[in-house]
Amino acid sequence: MGTYQGSDAAWNALGDPSRRAIIECLAERPQSVRELADQLPISRPAVSQHLKALKGAGLVNDRPVGTKRIYQLNAAAVGALRDQLDTFWNRALAAYKDAVEQPEGDQQ
Repeated sequence: MGTYQGSDAAWNALGDPSRRAIIECLAERPQSVRELADQLPISRPAVSQHLKALKGAGLVNDRPVGTKRIYQLNAAAVGALRDQLDTFWNRALAAYKDAVEQPEGDQQ
């Protein structure tokens, strides 16, 4: 069975509810720290720290716009996570199909 070490940081980053909330906000549109903090029950410094972790995990990119930075999802990284979930789901469905189609006498 293969491991997904390249994405461990991304999955770990998504383990925090505040980071998942930030991801949900950024899925709507790119935003600044202030815009994110206005929508979430956490402070601007906390948003910045969570964005740093998300950026370090490769899930978020940023770009300067004047005096602020605009954060957006890294579509390739999010797509890679989705591909992994699809793989897990397909394996689970195949295993379920095999279990259901197994003859009565063969079940353990």
